[in-house]
Amino acid sequence: MNNADYRPLAERVRPATLSDYVGQEHIVGAEAPLRKAIENGIIPSIILWGPPGVGKTTLAQLVAQHLDRPFYTLSAINSGVKDIREVIDKVKNQGLFGGSNAILFIDEIHRFSKSQQDSLLSAVEKGIITLIGATTENPSFEVISALLSRCQVYVLKHHTPEELHTILDKAIAEDRHLKNKSITIEETEALFRVSGGDARRLLNVLELIVNHSDEAKITDDTVMSVIQQNLALYDKTGEQHYDIASAFIKSMRGSDPNATVYWLARMIDGGEDAKFIARRMLIFASEDIGNSNPTALVIANNCFQAVNVIGWPESRIILSQCALYLASSVKSNSAYRAINAGQEIVRKTGDLSVPLHLRNAPTQLMKDLNYGENYKYSHDHTDALGEQEFLPEEISGTRIFNPGNSKRESELRAYLKSIWKDKYGY
Repeated sequence: MNNADYRPLAERVRPATLSDYVGQEHIVGAEAPLRKAIENGIIPSIILWGPPGVGKTTLAQLVAQHLDRPFYTLSAINSGVKDIREVIDKVKNQGLFGGSNAILFIDEIHRFSKSQQDSLLSAVEKGIITLIGATTENPSFEVISALLSRCQVYVLKHHTPEELHTILDKAIAEDRHLKNKSITIEETEALFRVSGGDARRLLNVLELIVNHSDEAKITDDTVMSVIQQNLALYDKTGEQHYDIASAFIKSMRGSDPNATVYWLARMIDGGEDAKFIARRMLIFASEDIGNSNPTALVIANNCFQAVNVIGWPESRIILSQCALYLASSVKSNSAYRAINAGQEIVRKTGDLSVPLHLRNAPTQLMKDLNYGENYKYSHDHTDALGEQEFLPEEISGTRIFNPGNSKRESELRAYLKSIWKDKYGY
């Protein structure tokens, strides 16, 4: 056996060409934009954003291979500015600058600090390197704007069950070890469910099942047995990550501070990113509390800002304080329901015209067309209430915002009723 025999299955069956690549048809399919750029031999610096195991690293390698360019890899986990500069200097010294510039792939680029990302700017802008960054986090939050503006962002999706089946069949048929075994696939529901659309996880579980036997039957029971025996109780890139995060959110929504802090502790001890937790609470503060307690959003935002400047272990205290406050707060999803209802009306009614009296009139022509005519400036009226229509005529009187039943929102409802009388049915 050579050394390659000892590589994990996911590495052994990694696609060798773009034609072997499974999934992400929206960006690398026959007529997709990135595929065309690759075939034309000119690609911009790009950010590949998507969950684990969907082919970000593989795609970066295949791009470099197809373009026949030097390929350098750095991981943001264990690389710094010094490593970045070494790669850039090497590219310059080898005379690669100009027309055939090298590709620098940075895995988990969201883990780079601002200064580390800054060190890439000049080389990317001058075309010394073509950057391919991979991230599981929203690049709008995690990649500095100067670098992001120089990159095209492509969003990769979880593999579908059909794609997972293709990957599974190819591995069994083509891997040098598996093709010599007798493997029978009787059920795939559990296998696909625990993979969560992650091809690497799918292949890891398959390898665990068939590793010590020349014959193997893949059933739901077999998969679950192997999972329970071999996989960690919390995998921050796998199914448990989403299950525990879901339990955390639902415990806050259910106003149970005890369960909330338990699931928070599970995430912290599992190595979860503090910013991931803080972001979820920031969303929760508006989605599940909203105007029943507007202070919740302020506290959640302060929590998010704080964990960005304070590391472990102290961040756990800040996260705990915020989570307990949100869990113990009165709840309302009226803001969430309102924007959903508003967007649904927009989708149904299209681009309704803005009433003339609400339009801005910065030019004489617009004034001649009656833009802004008869608009009542609210502050010229008692209590800043000048009765007029603010919705397009076609949907006049449509109630979109329905306050909840908390004390604060009940007061909001009464106030709105006093203003609008029976118009909106408050």
